[in-house]
Amino acid sequence: MSKFILGAKIGMSQIFDEKGNVIPVTLVEAGPCAVTQVKTKDKDGYEALQIEYKNKKREYPAKNGSALEGKLGDTIDVSAFQEGDKVKVSGISKGKGFAGPVKKWKFKGRLSVTHGTKHELRTPGSTGSSMPDRVRKGKKFAGRMGGERVSVKNLKIVKVEKEKNLLMIGGAVPGHRGTFLEIRG
Repeated sequence: MSKFILGAKIGMSQIFDEKGNVIPVTLVEAGPCAVTQVKTKDKDGYEALQIEYKNKKREYPAKNGSALEGKLGDTIDVSAFQEGDKVKVSGISKGKGFAGPVKKWKFKGRLSVTHGTKHELRTPGSTGSSMPDRVRKGKKFAGRMGGERVSVKNLKIVKVEKEKNLLMIGGAVPGHRGTFLEIRG
């Protein structure tokens, strides 16, 4: 059975392991989530569970023909996860506003800083040949940066606090404080 839950990012912190090493963790308030709808192959054409957390709903389809465990009205909480589980966390990344090509696409810049170089350090360079007489789609230009759905795989659950509905996930997850997250095991 695949594990999944919805939550909100509280922020970053750190804890110490038994050897005294510092482990950076992200605190996530996860669940409890109510099962609001059960989709069946007969009625809907596919199998899935729809769960809700703070008036936000997400659907989790059955994978590889495995049956989903859950009935309408069931509750999913952090007790489904154990310390050491590997999870995939998805959320909306921080928006960084309008950014130039050097910042957004990690361009090197056009020329070296030598005599005669003026206003050319952070330019994108050539925008293409004159053959199509236009700029081709997908060209890396300046534009809005961040604010996109991002998934981070293979994060480890360091600690589970069932009483507080809290997951401590090793490393960083997308978004700012309060970002809505999907956690899959």
